[in-house]
Amino acid sequence: MNFTEIRHQLHSIAEISGCETKTSAFIVDKLKETKPTKILKFSNGNHILAEFSFGNDGKIVLFRADMDAIKVDEAIDLNYHSKNDGVSHKCGHDGHCTILLKLAEMLHQNPLNRGKILLLFQGAEETGKGAIEILKESLLDDYEIERVYALHNIPGEEKNAIICKLGSFTCSVISCEIILLGKTSHAAEPWNSVSPYDAAQAITKKISSYNNHDILSSDFCITTLIEFRVGREAYGVAAGQGILRFTIRTTVDKKLLNIKKDIEEIVKQETKKTMGLKSKISWLEYFAASNNSETAVSRVKESAESLGIKYVEKKNPFFWGEDFGLFTQHYNGALFGLGSGTEQPPLHHPDYDFPDDIIESGANMFYELAKREQI
Repeated sequence: MNFTEIRHQLHSIAEISGCETKTSAFIVDKLKETKPTKILKFSNGNHILAEFSFGNDGKIVLFRADMDAIKVDEAIDLNYHSKNDGVSHKCGHDGHCTILLKLAEMLHQNPLNRGKILLLFQGAEETGKGAIEILKESLLDDYEIERVYALHNIPGEEKNAIICKLGSFTCSVISCEIILLGKTSHAAEPWNSVSPYDAAQAITKKISSYNNHDILSSDFCITTLIEFRVGREAYGVAAGQGILRFTIRTTVDKKLLNIKKDIEEIVKQETKKTMGLKSKISWLEYFAASNNSETAVSRVKESAESLGIKYVEKKNPFFWGEDFGLFTQHYNGALFGLGSGTEQPPLHHPDYDFPDDIIESGANMFYELAKREQI
């Protein structure tokens, strides 16, 4: 198979989270050429699981790639430009899927001596829904999975370099929506309204007070105000409704869950201070911290060194969240980085495009990990 061409085809059919039907069908067609033991589909979502069985003994190891795109216009002129306006692979998931497809071909052409390898193509990573959908189904429960692995391309790092660390590799992240419901009045008589403004201002100030950008601190936290809105464009009406949106991120899940409880109490108490005001809080897009185990990290390092690939031990977690984190909360494993170039635009940037020349290194790393897990 021509994997550069495969990556470009995946890029051209970019689909947002939960809508990866063409992407899923394309991947299944390519997987069939590698003759896996089984190809399984999930009833919930567009996820695909391919099983390669090499005997009853040995370990069961899972490798995962994400396959959804994001809502970003493509600014660069490519002959494989996304066919879906406003949707593009600006996080490199087209490359991640291509790497996993190349691993499938390698397993077909050079079978292992024993064990089972599972290749998981996951949708809805960007919204944090994919891993939950997969884990809610019993499909993976049929396997005694020893280890799980995934990679993510990392702009700003040397091409093909492997980046990893023990413990939290990415942050634990959650978003929240706070709705404040008061009562409108004529703008000439604002005293007859129930204004959400004081509560909105106080809640924002208190949530923002959790900010501690020192990544080395146990109290590290980034709270980002996404939206602050009170009232609407109606000049004859005093505001009676407000909405606040935040993202909160920490390096470990326990810290995030404690802050989540605190925020619920803050909203409750500040709402009470304005008579007649009501509030509702919703929690959205949860990403568990990717918790890399000691054994898995050692395997990643050994594999990179065996292949002669530069290994970089990262000191601090990446600030962004990754849906694979939920798998590492359930299984022993690791998420690691694959350098995509020091001159590469950042993830989610309109000028970003996954570099084809790192596909081979990513697939070689996965194959080496698969072999080492069976020793």
